[in-house]
Amino acid sequence: MQEPIDQPKKTLLPPLFGQRAGTSTVRLIQQYGIVIAFVVLCIALSIASPFFLTTNNLLNVLRQTSINGILAIGMTFVILTRGIDLSVGSIVALAGVIGASFATNSMQMAVTGGPYHPALAIGVGVAAGMACGFVSGVVVARFAVPAFVATLGMLGVARGLTLLYTGGLPVPNLTPEFRWIGTGAVAGIPVPVIIFFLVFVGGWVVLAHTRYGRHVYAVGGNEKSAKTSGIDTKRVILSVYVVSGALAALGGLILTARTGSGLTQAGMAYELDAIAAVVIGGTSLAGGVGSIVGTLFGALIIGVMTNGLQLLGVDAYYQQVIKGVIIVLAVMLDPSRRTRD
Repeated sequence: MQEPIDQPKKTLLPPLFGQRAGTSTVRLIQQYGIVIAFVVLCIALSIASPFFLTTNNLLNVLRQTSINGILAIGMTFVILTRGIDLSVGSIVALAGVIGASFATNSMQMAVTGGPYHPALAIGVGVAAGMACGFVSGVVVARFAVPAFVATLGMLGVARGLTLLYTGGLPVPNLTPEFRWIGTGAVAGIPVPVIIFFLVFVGGWVVLAHTRYGRHVYAVGGNEKSAKTSGIDTKRVILSVYVVSGALAALGGLILTARTGSGLTQAGMAYELDAIAAVVIGGTSLAGGVGSIVGTLFGALIIGVMTNGLQLLGVDAYYQQVIKGVIIVLAVMLDPSRRTRD
């Protein structure tokens, strides 16, 4: 008896590219397109500006990219579950002022008994971010409130708490030990870049090589099927917002250490850059498709593009326009979106 012929798998490519001769090439472009785009962008900018490939400028690009990259890695966890976190910018500010209040020499703004050890200041700041993420996660997972609405609400709550905590004033005069996480260097490599690399490696290991990571992809791919297979989908959804909140807080603490004071207006619109990095990196807003490696290159592309446009003297307003166009194009070209329509 003849064995049944396997049904062809659904392709993520449009019919035009389904021809046998071009399939391998197109798949190669899909897998490494983000890397190719990054390399092409770097080559173009190096030709356009002689200052782009200098050591100081490249280190500056990495330093500037590190904060958005850390936020984007947390955002990747959320978007993989078909969610969104609009509160990360406000959490950056809240965690920054809370951490700064434990590490300031200012008698007016310091917590009683301060300044404390930088580890305590960082721990308290990250805990505040996790608490915000936990609340958002509970609202989304337990009460089935759309992620857009829940995190939009947290955006306002966290920004309001930031103003209440400081009375609208900055938290200045931070200790040199705390500022080291934003301004220090190890073997010539800025500490924020090292932290970004460690977060990247941790996020990649968790998503690509752990059971929890497989659950995150499963929930984003099909929540009902994941629940049927025994996955506690509510717990997974709640946890990704906690991860996002923790990493947003870490980014806020690094930003505060770099600027030298906790600012209530810090983190404005940071959520947009984080989402842009994730989407440009190939993570689907439909959930279940994407990677930390893609997010890394997405963040690098934004950082390189911003730096290059600044070197070329392009107005900041045009930079926002260009960034918005790139986000829309990235979503339009998302192959997984087409298969789910």
